[in-house]
Amino acid sequence: MTPRFDDLVVTGWGARFRGVTVPCAIGRGGIGKKRGEGDGITPIGVFQLAALKIRPDRLSFQTRHITQDVIRVADIWSDDPRDPEYNHGVYGPNYPFSHEKQRRADPLYDSFGILDYNWPDAVPGAGSAIFLHIWRKPRYPTEGCIAFDRKVLIWIFKNWQVRSRVVIQK
Repeated sequence: MTPRFDDLVVTGWGARFRGVTVPCAIGRGGIGKKRGEGDGITPIGVFQLAALKIRPDRLSFQTRHITQDVIRVADIWSDDPRDPEYNHGVYGPNYPFSHEKQRRADPLYDSFGILDYNWPDAVPGAGSAIFLHIWRKPRYPTEGCIAFDRKVLIWIFKNWQVRSRVVIQK
């Protein structure tokens, strides 16, 4: 598979988008075939950007080809294989299953893109929540997501095209 100019190509050494090479962080388990929930692996493959979430109280930018959904106070992402809503966004305070909050005190999810890895028809335990998000600090490993400097991530979202894909390769 040959990546296109408009694809975001992610490797262990960084990422390339629209002819520009940028640093990024990947999962603590590296890039490879996912073994299961919590393995820290960034999954190899070709993915679509299924959705874009944003906290308008912290960020504001326009995108031409991606609809932005507002992150609400009780938005969460289920990461519990026992949950019927596994690997889906859910709205619910006091949610009974294991989950990750989307509205956080830190800036990691001020804006994030949701990849279609194991989604929408999630296989329980196969891995959840592969996001494009803001990094903690340069190249600091993630739990399997792909993270960028805030300005770079916004630039990617603003320049995303209808035909763009996320291509993750070794």
